[in-house]
Amino acid sequence: MRKPVHVQIVLFDGFDPLDVVAPFEVLHAGGTATGGAVSVELVSAEGPREVVSGTGGLALRATGGLDPARPGVVLLPGAAGPLGETPGEDGEPEPEPGSIPVLLAATLATSLPGLLAEAVGDPAVVVAGVCGGSLIPAMAGLLEERHATTHHLGLDLLDATGVHAVRARVVDDGDLVTGAGVTSGLDLALYLLEREAGPRVAHAVEELFAYERRGTVWRPAGPVPAAF
Repeated sequence: MRKPVHVQIVLFDGFDPLDVVAPFEVLHAGGTATGGAVSVELVSAEGPREVVSGTGGLALRATGGLDPARPGVVLLPGAAGPLGETPGEDGEPEPEPGSIPVLLAATLATSLPGLLAEAVGDPAVVVAGVCGGSLIPAMAGLLEERHATTHHLGLDLLDATGVHAVRARVVDDGDLVTGAGVTSGLDLALYLLEREAGPRVAHAVEELFAYERRGTVWRPAGPVPAAF
């Protein structure tokens, strides 16, 4: 068996519950399948606390604080909320209060970016993001010239931060692994299981969940394809 891996899933105010619960269940099942070699916990930048999601007031409890120096995986979910805009004072459209862009931007005013900077700089830590989760370190200026994906509605914003945005279900850029839309949390977590614990473990969990992974995992390797 490969070395144990611990996954910290980061909760923040307004997080998307599916981005959290889907990977948590997959990775927890991976822990069972490996006899405890894979472990997973919910954390927050502020430490143990109840964190309210952006979906109907549903709350989950972070049982610990994010430790950016702990080897393993730090996984960031996206946010849940409206996508609409409202007219600003100058008549120009602004993101609606409580919308996904506002919730993601609000994380930049917390201690999370500093903790993520430590994690990104540690070769023993893999930073992962589901949906809008990849936008948090990107907006903090931590992913310039890296390859990543996010929800298709956020690809332009990801690209604007200096990231090479890839339209793929899962993107593996070494110590940065990201997933696209909300349900890609299943695919991302299964891929992490395959990468960290082996394909037989990932396949066993896939069978348990009656789910077949979608899409090709994109990596910055191999020849550049010719234009069609």
